[in-house]
Amino acid sequence: MPDPTESSSRRLLVSLRETLAEPAAGQERLDRITSLIAEQMGTHVCSIYLFRDADTLELCATEGLNPDSVHKTRLRVGEGLVGRVAKTAHPINSGNAPQERGFRYMPETGEEIFSAFLGVPIQRLGERLGVLVVQSKDARQYSDDELYALEVVAMVLAEMTELGAFVGEGEALAALHQRPVMFQGTVGQEGVAVGHVWLHEPRVVVTNPIADDYETEMRRLHEAVDRLRVTVDEMLSAAPGGDKDQLQVLEAYRMFANSRGWKRRMEEDIARGLSAEAAVEKEQSAARARMQTVPDPYLRERLHDLDDLSNRLLRILTGQGEHTGAERPSDPILIARNIGPGELLDYGRSLRGIVLEEGSVGSHAAVVARALAIPLIVNAQRITTEALNGDPILVDGEQGIVHLRPEETVAVAFNDKIAMQAKAQQRYATIRKEPALTLCGQRIALHMNAGLMADLPSLESSGAEGVGLFRTELQFLIRSKVPKRSEVAALYARVMDAADGRRVVFRTLDIGSDKVLSYMKRQDEPNPALGWRAIRVGLDRPGVLRMQLQALIRAANGRPLSVMFPFVAQLDEFRTARDHLMREIDREGRLGRALPEKLEIGAMLETPSMAFSPRQFYEEADFISIGGNDLKQFFFAADRENERVRRRYDTLNVSFLSFLEQIVKRCEDTGTHLSFCGEDAGRPVEALCFAAIGLRCLSMRPASIGPVKHMLRRSNLAEARAVIDTARASGAQSVRPAIIDWLRRRD
Repeated sequence: MPDPTESSSRRLLVSLRETLAEPAAGQERLDRITSLIAEQMGTHVCSIYLFRDADTLELCATEGLNPDSVHKTRLRVGEGLVGRVAKTAHPINSGNAPQERGFRYMPETGEEIFSAFLGVPIQRLGERLGVLVVQSKDARQYSDDELYALEVVAMVLAEMTELGAFVGEGEALAALHQRPVMFQGTVGQEGVAVGHVWLHEPRVVVTNPIADDYETEMRRLHEAVDRLRVTVDEMLSAAPGGDKDQLQVLEAYRMFANSRGWKRRMEEDIARGLSAEAAVEKEQSAARARMQTVPDPYLRERLHDLDDLSNRLLRILTGQGEHTGAERPSDPILIARNIGPGELLDYGRSLRGIVLEEGSVGSHAAVVARALAIPLIVNAQRITTEALNGDPILVDGEQGIVHLRPEETVAVAFNDKIAMQAKAQQRYATIRKEPALTLCGQRIALHMNAGLMADLPSLESSGAEGVGLFRTELQFLIRSKVPKRSEVAALYARVMDAADGRRVVFRTLDIGSDKVLSYMKRQDEPNPALGWRAIRVGLDRPGVLRMQLQALIRAANGRPLSVMFPFVAQLDEFRTARDHLMREIDREGRLGRALPEKLEIGAMLETPSMAFSPRQFYEEADFISIGGNDLKQFFFAADRENERVRRRYDTLNVSFLSFLEQIVKRCEDTGTHLSFCGEDAGRPVEALCFAAIGLRCLSMRPASIGPVKHMLRRSNLAEARAVIDTARASGAQSVRPAIIDWLRRRD
């Protein structure tokens, strides 16, 4: 272990702390730091480059180069040695810099050709903030101790940058966590929201990166590690003995928590001048850097365990985290890297919106968010790095855009949009009890989608005529083990009670793909959306399917029952699933239980194959519901979670509408009840076109019923159909422009 009294890095950090403690504006403080580093390390040049945007570095301070080049010299990421350091996030230490690959001479800086070059990334937990550089005329490589010293100084600069230490007059760059930022993500649930950030796992801010007293910091580290080990042991003791996967994870936690190497490296960091918190974070940054380069998924997962342990240790050292005393805002918008369905349900409807850095439109969180009707954006990359508790935030779930700390003009425009929507909702409330009757006398049934008991009050408030889709998988996703049949039956009974005689269509478990049960072994599939999911799982593992069917029969208790099987791809699958249900009907009857007075057995049409299935499918199914979300992605071969392709294809594309018309015609020929269920059903223009081609039942989220009903009650379907036919005859790719133009002229 280095001598804490002699380490050059420690001496440099002590001087740096004194410099940072002096009152100064942002630019002046940066200038002092470059002068200090050059003097302490005996170099001719010290320069600080910070990111101006994601692709551009700007020279923000220098000692030894032309001061007029500050805030004028810029480099692209990857350009020159500085750009290479920024791109790779790895140091470059060269005794002959002009001969290095990619070297670039910048005459505007007034620099001579310096032989020695040492550049290190300024970064915090993988977040790149800039590059710190020293240069000398003599041809030499910098020592390991000098490299370490510059790395720890760069780390301190990263902390100080995040804390706003370099913001002031003359500073061209706004500090992280203070400037307005816009994130483009993917819509997981539509809707708009205004509120303040509430972090699911608040990031730890290290406010004292430089040690005040070596012995004190070492004692703090040892005490925190001891507490961490006790916590992990308690977690291991409380874990259920039969859950081998969870036990393996916790055993790995305990292995890392007791790692002598991990502890020794942090002790060495403290000896070189870092505080206990900064030492933990330095090793955490190193683990994250290794995570990005390790190809083996098992090793990556173990490094993730170490990353999580580091977070726990930081919270012990700083007291930050869940119990900091921070008060949740009255208008919380949840920000998280990712979140499980149970955790999200714990928040309930108190949330105004949700923004996830990861996730997908088919994830557990998205399913719950849709059930709770909370606007959700997924894939908002780096938002957990940027957001802090209490930051003002705007969520546009229509466009997939998030405005963090928005500028006043953006906030005003956004609030105007919300006010207009609120005014429209008041207008929709006046027709809540009116039917969706078009001007030409066609009545369109509008149903709502649901998945939780909490959704059922929307039946009355939205004006829905029934529940066109009740997602039964939510009750399975939020649990750590298979729920009991009696629990499931009791829930379904409460759903029927709340519906008060209105039709409820129960879809059997739609699991697999992204909706994997925690107690179900994940299947390693190259394309899960096209893999072992929904009815395929139910037919291959009929135990849970049979239990669910029994629960539905008992919940009905003599009342009408509608059951729908998801993701049917061929007639035999529907017949086999129907046979399972009929066998359970016979069994329940033999047990003397009340049987449904009316039984409807249907299927979701989500695969193009079923549009071309034998006529017997349409004759044998009591009803068919078009699952628009999946059907559209399979029709266009465009993954709806892939932003590059999903927006390329329009629901009102002529070929897709013609395909839907074929399904409508087949159902008309066999007298089979048909509905359309999905996000597009809740969009007024799309809903109008669906009705115009013959669909007479649409199922959507409750908030969409008002706008769709308003559109239909003002429309003549024959006129809309004529516009569609004309656009189709003209060779148009989509009927959307023609329909929108007709609506504008009509209004």
